[in-house]
Amino acid sequence: MGKVRFGVVGTNFISDWVLTGARQDSRFEAVAVYSRKEETAEAFAARHNIPHIFTSLEEMATSPLIDAVYIASPNFLHARQSILCMSHGKHVLCEKPLASNAKEAAQMIEASERYGVTLMEAMKPTLTPNFLSVLKNIERVGKVRRYFSSYCQYSSRYDKFKEGIVLNAFDPKLSNGAIMDIGVYTIYPMVVLFGMPKRVIASGTVLSSGADGQGAVTFEYDGMEATVLYSKIADSSLPTEIQGEDGTLALNRINKIERVTYTPRKTNVAGGKGDNPEPENITMPTIKDEYYYEVAEFIDLVLSGKRESAINSHGNSLTAIKLVDEIRRQLGVFFPADEA
Repeated sequence: MGKVRFGVVGTNFISDWVLTGARQDSRFEAVAVYSRKEETAEAFAARHNIPHIFTSLEEMATSPLIDAVYIASPNFLHARQSILCMSHGKHVLCEKPLASNAKEAAQMIEASERYGVTLMEAMKPTLTPNFLSVLKNIERVGKVRRYFSSYCQYSSRYDKFKEGIVLNAFDPKLSNGAIMDIGVYTIYPMVVLFGMPKRVIASGTVLSSGADGQGAVTFEYDGMEATVLYSKIADSSLPTEIQGEDGTLALNRINKIERVTYTPRKTNVAGGKGDNPEPENITMPTIKDEYYYEVAEFIDLVLSGKRESAINSHGNSLTAIKLVDEIRRQLGVFFPADEA
């Protein structure tokens, strides 16, 4: 069994989490880390037992020590760093969102094709066993009439924001904001399931920094609608549902799907009454860390010579970021990267 030697770009908590999951795959080997600051790279390398550090991304991208790069830098750097690495023949697993906007995402996809390397967005929920259960069981709901998803999680960084301190999470110069951080979790699975909608209607709250704090979006499809709610300034525990004429699939939460149920529609509903069918638990055993599955998918692609995933495909990633672009346009959220 072959190994894939990874370099890591980005030393924050998400890299810690991904490495924990990745090491459950025996084919994964972390051999290098890049940071602008040597002491930051050394601390991360010591924490994860990584033998090599780089303070030049160009040097790491050209190094024969690595086969692939996991990129978890700020959003505005995703495209340029990914394209640099791909131009030197390195496969790229890039943290979500894939890029600042659709223009950058298209450039990344073109680079993957030009240099013959794998590129995949690290959107974890769609590659987990419980999302595969959704794909397997969605036909049971019959004709789909509505997709509803909510991811609202109050951010501690918003407390700082209210004190006048703008941290990265709410800084549009870094291509950040609620839609980029957590809203994409509600949109990407919708794209995987239903593709590009016909129309987008968005509303939300734009903060004084110019980043969005929350949003509510309706997507119109032929014969169905999708509604998503996302927020970094309020909490919610609403589940995700796929509602059809014959039943409903419910996912306890979209960013980390721990429970999936199927409930057939009521029968004998005359007069507002009817039977209340018991939900069927169709949750799949999840024996690995939640971040294992995206890394395993990526390694499968690299070792089999495929440039893209069937689920986290280039097309799905491009469609998702196009929708994010349109939502930002309607909300009036603009990034410096949009003018590049």
